[in-house]
Amino acid sequence: MNKVITQFGTESFQQKISAGEHHFLADVDVKLGGTNSGPSPHELLAAALGACTGITLNMYAQRKAWPLSNAIVTVDISRTNQIEHFERTIELIGDLDAEQRARLLEISNKCPVHLALAGQIQISTQLINT
Repeated sequence: MNKVITQFGTESFQQKISAGEHHFLADVDVKLGGTNSGPSPHELLAAALGACTGITLNMYAQRKAWPLSNAIVTVDISRTNQIEHFERTIELIGDLDAEQRARLLEISNKCPVHLALAGQIQISTQLINT
């Protein structure tokens, strides 16, 4: 996996993000002083969970040769009493039976981002002076 590097962008709170050869922006809403030039950090976190879920479901269904033509994943994050709550809904598109749908639901909880967010997380921070 590539390291992700962020740095100040050209607007007030904008962040330029590089992940390998991919470059994109993050920002905050105008009402928070940003310019809304990209998704917020929480939206990127929700996108990571949604994308990982979709990729995991697609890989599993392909391996099993199941007729999953799409998985539409919606993630909403809210915060109450210092606890982040992720609400994820999954719409499975395809001629799947009840057993396949149940198994895909189980598999969705095994995507690597889900496992990382649901498990213990350690963050180490170092300040470097150049």
